[in-house]
Amino acid sequence: MSEVLERDVEVGTIELTSGETLHSVVQRVTLYGAAPRPDGSNVVFAPHALTGSSRVADWWDGIFGPGALFDPARWCIAGVNALGGCYGSTGPTSLAPDGTRWGPRFPVVTVADMVEAQRRALAALGVERFGVIIGGSLGGFQTLQWVRAHGDRVAHAIVVGAYDHLRAQGIAQNGAARDAIALDPAFRGGWYDAAPVAGLRLARAIATLTYKSEYLFEARFANRPDRKGGDPSRRLDDRFDVEGYLDHQGDLFAARIDANSYRTLTRAMDLFDLRGREAPAGPTRLTFVGIAGDQLYPPEHVWSCAARWAEAGWDAGYRHQHSDHGHDAFLAEPDQLAALLRDELARGAEGASSCAEGAERATVAACSRTA
Repeated sequence: MSEVLERDVEVGTIELTSGETLHSVVQRVTLYGAAPRPDGSNVVFAPHALTGSSRVADWWDGIFGPGALFDPARWCIAGVNALGGCYGSTGPTSLAPDGTRWGPRFPVVTVADMVEAQRRALAALGVERFGVIIGGSLGGFQTLQWVRAHGDRVAHAIVVGAYDHLRAQGIAQNGAARDAIALDPAFRGGWYDAAPVAGLRLARAIATLTYKSEYLFEARFANRPDRKGGDPSRRLDDRFDVEGYLDHQGDLFAARIDANSYRTLTRAMDLFDLRGREAPAGPTRLTFVGIAGDQLYPPEHVWSCAARWAEAGWDAGYRHQHSDHGHDAFLAEPDQLAALLRDELARGAEGASSCAEGAERATVAACSRTA
């Protein structure tokens, strides 16, 4: 990897959508690769998904890195840890004005608040225009919010495994995950010193049920006993293989996320809703990517979102990622996603497909049947 610049940028006071105020807000920014051109044409910004960070090359290899879709030899790659996160930006682990950590007092933030903080931080580093903004899941929400709020600064927006709101099922799953954390006695109402590991592990299990496809679970685990041993036909506490997988993922998750940040960011996802509030049609080209088997953001709804933006006058198209992984495919199979997007980047706005085209509708109908 070429030169990496990581900085904490103070962006001042932010009036949050909730009506509360955050003072002395800090954003952790990471820049890779080439110097940004004044017109931003070689700048790609990747707002992260729920558990990501500003170090986009660490968690999205295959999309970012030498020889990848966005190679730092050619691109200025930018990442920002989201407001409310736990990897350097102001969030629940930060100090409040009284000198103690915010903890559960940290105010409700929205995707719009995140984008405003990002805009200020990147502008402070001289990055104000973008050739591409690309994000998956929560990162896709932020990408769409950038287009709505600052579409004149974004040439091409790529929204992967996300659309313009979170449906009730997703809100319910986020709520169940937050409850799992809160019910852990170690959570202590959000004033924990040691992480509420049991709650975080269960929250991750709840989420993972929507991140992976039913087909993948069946193919990988079926009803086999845990590969590490035990016999669930004889002991209730012995596990099936899929349970062992969920436990393993939970252990990894609990070691790298702050519980209050997780609760803050999932609530921001719940609140995101741009339906009926699309910005007037602007110059940004929009590419929406739906993923086969995605239970959290079914591809037919991703296509419907693309159609709504196209009908509002935007240059919006849809691409379909075939995968057995479900929602996680944008991270689990980045090379496949890169292949899907490479020609999309190459052909530019002149060749963008319209969601109104009959062939595109047929493609979406087919993917809906196999999702």
